Amino acid sequence: MNSVSIMHRVIEDEIAAVKNVEDRLQVNEKQYNQVIDEILNLKGRLIFTGVGKSGHIGEKLAATFASTGTPSFFMHATEAMHGDLGMVTKDDLVIDISNSGETKEAINPIDPIHRIGARIIGMTGNKESTLAQKSDYLLEVAVNGEADQFNLAPTKSSTAVLVVGDAIALAVSEEKHFTEVQFGMFHPGGALGQRLLKEGLIK
Repeated sequence: MNSVSIMHRVIEDEIAAVKNVEDRLQVNEKQYNQVIDEILNLKGRLIFTGVGKSGHIGEKLAATFASTGTPSFFMHATEAMHGDLGMVTKDDLVIDISNSGETKEAINPIDPIHRIGARIIGMTGNKESTLAQKSDYLLEVAVNGEADQFNLAPTKSSTAVLVVGDAIALAVSEEKHFTEVQFGMFHPGGALGQRLLKEGLIK
């Protein structure tokens, strides 16, 4: 098979996965509204955790939320069990990402986080999983397999979580009436920040 044809197939598979998640927004509307309300009323920080590819997606989403007006950071799930739980306070909200919802490293911090008093959003493709059952809130982001030939490499699942996370971040940002000037305040090294500084909009 031509390499570009393979690329076309993978991209089409990932687009279809994201479209399917979008189509299910109405079905899961109550869940999403609950999570958005929790983030909007959050007194502490929004913390993402996970391992592997889910962890990488969590890192990116934490950066997106932070840059659009919601204080956020990433805590590696394994390191959480070895001292990094000290980053978590009772006022925080933790988004734990695991496609299967059964990854041991992602599940281990749940009880300790609850003992601290923080709440947990489970972001998983399996609503029957341990993560889903032990979380305070569930965001089901399910896909029908992965895009690689062995149905193993996180591709469709990680892309879907990334897209849903971005959508939540920007929904929260717009609900907060986050402004261009505020965005520039958090991006002083970027082109937007430099432009706003030159225009005198950032003092």
